[in-house]
Amino acid sequence: MNDQIHTGDEHGALGDAEYAEFMQLAAEEGFDPEEVEDDIAAAGHGPLPVLAVVGRPNVGKSTLVNRIIGRREAVVEDKPGVTRDRVTYEADWNGRRFKVVDTGGWEQDVLGIDASVALQAEFAIEAADAVVFVVDSKVGATDTDEAVVKLLRRSGKPVVLVANKVDGLSGEADATALWSLGLGEPHPVSALHGRGTGDMLDAVLEALPEAPAQTFGAALGGPRRIALIGRPNVGKSSLLNKVAGEERVVVNELAGTTRDPVDELIELGGKTWKFVDTAGIRRRVHLQEGADYYASLRTAAAVEKAEVAVVLIDASDSISVQDQRIITMAVEAGRALVIAYNKWDNLDEERRFYLEREIERDLVQIPWAMRVNVSARTGRHMEKLVPAIETALAGWETRIPTGRLNAFLGEIVASHPHPIRGGKQPRILFGTQAGTKPPRFVLFASGFLEAGYRRFIERRLREEFGFEGTPIHLSVRVREKRGRKK
Repeated sequence: MNDQIHTGDEHGALGDAEYAEFMQLAAEEGFDPEEVEDDIAAAGHGPLPVLAVVGRPNVGKSTLVNRIIGRREAVVEDKPGVTRDRVTYEADWNGRRFKVVDTGGWEQDVLGIDASVALQAEFAIEAADAVVFVVDSKVGATDTDEAVVKLLRRSGKPVVLVANKVDGLSGEADATALWSLGLGEPHPVSALHGRGTGDMLDAVLEALPEAPAQTFGAALGGPRRIALIGRPNVGKSSLLNKVAGEERVVVNELAGTTRDPVDELIELGGKTWKFVDTAGIRRRVHLQEGADYYASLRTAAAVEKAEVAVVLIDASDSISVQDQRIITMAVEAGRALVIAYNKWDNLDEERRFYLEREIERDLVQIPWAMRVNVSARTGRHMEKLVPAIETALAGWETRIPTGRLNAFLGEIVASHPHPIRGGKQPRILFGTQAGTKPPRFVLFASGFLEAGYRRFIERRLREEFGFEGTPIHLSVRVREKRGRKK
C-alpha cells in the first residue's frame, strides 16, 4: 500500500499519520482499502485528459462522441453543421476517465470553408491532449481533410485516425485507402452501430496521457491569473484600464470591441496580478458571426487557465439568463468566483432595491461568491476588488485535516441524520478532502445520500470552515461492506 494518497495537487496528499488514521476508519467500517484509495484518487484528480474529436461536417463526429460516452447527448442529425458550439463530456473506458470535446463545423460559405475548419480545428487541437480525426471512409480523403492534417502535424499532438461509416468487411478496403493521409493506421469503425469502436478506444487510451499537466492552481512561480468575463459591453475593458491606471486596452461603446483575451500584468494592492480581459460572451454565437464565435471559444479557454473568474454584471440592467450562464461556466470550470456589479454609480435607490431581489432570486445557488459593487468608469470601490480576490483564492486553496473533518461529520450525523427512505436510513461513515483548487470531498456512506442532504452538508461545511468565493465538489461513495472484524 502507498504511504500517501496522491490527489493531483500539492496540498491534497495525505501524510503518513493522516493516511494511517483514515485507512483505519475505512477498515473499521469494512471497506476495501484499495477501492477506497481508488475512489479518493478519482475524486481528487486534477483536470482530466482531453480528447478532441475533429473532422469535416457530417462525417459522424457527434455520433462517435455518443458512442464513446455511452449515451445520446450530442445532437445528431443527417445534415452538416448541426454542432456549432464546442461541447465537453466525460467518458470512461477500461477504468480510465477522460473528457471528450465534440467540435462543430461551419455554416456554408460564410468565412470560407478552409478558414472556418482551420480555426475550429486549431482551437480544439490546441486545447486537447490527443485528437481523434474522423474521416468518412465512403467519401475518402478530401482537400479539407488534407488541410486539417497539416494542422495536426504542426500541433505535434497524438492523433488517432478514424475511418467512419465502415459497416462491414466490404468497407474496410475504403478505410485502408486513408493510409495516404500519413497519420498512421486508420481505425475502421461504424459510430452508428458500434463496430470497431472498442479497438479505437484502446488506441485512444494509448494516445492520452495518464495524468495531464496541471495548468492551473499549482505553484506556477508567477502572478495569480484573474479572468474578467461577462456579457459584451458590461465594462470589462474599462475595469482593466482603471485597475491598471492607464489605457491598456481599447474601450468603445460598441459591444464586442475585444476579440482576443488580453493578458496584462498589473500592480494592485501591493501585488502583481495577471488580469485577462476577455471577449464578451454572447447569448448565441453562430458561425455567421465568425470572429465572435472564435472569440467566445478563446474566452472559455482563458477561464480554464485562470485561477479566479471575476464576472462583471451590469448593475443598471436586469440580471439575465446569459449572466447566469456565464457564472455557471466559471463554477463548472472550478474557478474561484468574484461577482462585480459594475456601473454602481448609475443606480438609484429603486434600482438597488430591485437588484437585491434579483440576486436573491436568480443567484440563489451561489450565495458563497464574493461580491463587490464597483464603477469601472469612476473607480468607485475599486480598492475592494483585491481583498475579494484574495478571500476567494484563500477559500479555493483551503484544506481541512481528515481528523477534524470526520469529527465535524460525526456531529452532523448525530444532530441531523439523513431522512429515512424506504425503511432505511443511510448515514455518512467517514470522509476526506481529496483535493483543493477547488476543494473536493469524498464521503463514504452506507447508502445513497439525497441531493437535498448533500446540499445541507455543503452548507454546513461552509458555515464551519468558510470556503468563501469557491465552489465545492462533493462526491459520495457507497460500498458494500466486506465483513466487519470481530
